[in-house]
Amino acid sequence: MVHQHGDEHDIPQEHRIFRHGAWLPADHRVQHEWLKTQIEHVDQNPKKELIPVLQEFKGLIEGNSRIYMYFNQMWEEIPLKKPYYKDPTGTKRQIRDYRHMLSVLNHIFTQAPQWTDAAFGVGMVGVPMVGIFDYVMATPSGHAAFLDPEVNRMMKKILNEWGKFLKSPKSAEVLASHKQGWFSEHGIKDLMEVANAPLKTSHRFEDMYICDPSAKHYGYTSWDDFFTRQLRDPVRPVASPENDDVIANACESKVYNVARHAKLRDRFWIKSQPYSVLDMLGQDPLAAQFDGATVYQAFLSALSYHRWHAPVSGRVVRAFVQDGTYFSEPLFEGPAGGYVEGERSSSTAGDIDTRGISVAQGYLTALATRAVIFIQADNPAIGLMAFVGVGMDEVSTCEITVGVGQHVQKGEQLGMFHFGGSSHCLLFRAGVPVDGFPSPGRQENVPVRSQVAVIKRT
Repeated sequence: MVHQHGDEHDIPQEHRIFRHGAWLPADHRVQHEWLKTQIEHVDQNPKKELIPVLQEFKGLIEGNSRIYMYFNQMWEEIPLKKPYYKDPTGTKRQIRDYRHMLSVLNHIFTQAPQWTDAAFGVGMVGVPMVGIFDYVMATPSGHAAFLDPEVNRMMKKILNEWGKFLKSPKSAEVLASHKQGWFSEHGIKDLMEVANAPLKTSHRFEDMYICDPSAKHYGYTSWDDFFTRQLRDPVRPVASPENDDVIANACESKVYNVARHAKLRDRFWIKSQPYSVLDMLGQDPLAAQFDGATVYQAFLSALSYHRWHAPVSGRVVRAFVQDGTYFSEPLFEGPAGGYVEGERSSSTAGDIDTRGISVAQGYLTALATRAVIFIQADNPAIGLMAFVGVGMDEVSTCEITVGVGQHVQKGEQLGMFHFGGSSHCLLFRAGVPVDGFPSPGRQENVPVRSQVAVIKRT
């Protein structure tokens, strides 16, 4: 299976990067090529005035000594060697400093994410800001900056402003059949390969998703309208709707981890990334009931369906969005961590782990912006359980569409990620006999609303 067209071609080992969810290309040269294109456009054209929200960001950087230091040092801390400083051809193509960063962001914010055709080296899938911050997030100063509350408040403003554009009619221009369009030959092929793989179907796009193929942009009014597209009910039936012992998959997603006996508080920032339940659940008073919980985590592909559905039938007890970080990576991924591709190195002071935030899924559950929904299941063998939708980078907008006190049926919509998504978790209290989760390592997604676990009766 491919997640971006071209990832199936022969990629030299030194340039192949494993990326959970295919948010960035597996071939690191494609990322360099994409960034080169953005930088060349900025460098070769007259300088444009920054949009207001980026002017405000510039003011924050230059008006705060601490943040000024972070945003100067982070670019200097990128190792001066491949693949960071130069691309494989030896040409320097890095962003040089925070002023250059702002100019590139200013250019990117005038366009919606284009389709990535890795065979031709164009575009990025959904997360252009990750392409810019990919290396600096893992530097010591980048780590400090993207944990800083003032920086994260500013990032939220910036992302909200970009979100307005992604809901505008102009953003739908990428929903076309040209080479960089999402309905291009390769785009539609790869979208449907990912969608059809779980159940080994052969649906066309219009059979799988609610749309109008005869209309412009398939009837989608904006990039966000496309990204939050709805499935047709028959293509993802609810698992055993009358059997409350069967738990439905909340998101169309690929298994990341199944953990037992998760502690209420743990050191989520270390390399093993143990789940810290109190932090995952936003330090809500109900979190205390989940000490020793079973945690199931799975991540969403960039090409997949991004709405969430109730794993059980029950009453919504609490539902809130916990603001958090947007571009934070753990230090073990950076030079200070002493790791090379995720492994401790005794011969070097450490590189940046080029797999990026994709290997920090556990860490993100405690720090990233996330939606938390507690459901009192109708099934007394389950009781109180929790769903956590975890945002990633610029795809951190979580919308909850159910309210406290509302009764939901298994498979009913709970909410959605806008502009993408990262991963999600299901938490069951200690003593709940939940089992039968799919194993990490399977290539295809687990279909949304299909069986993801069962309650074992003795």
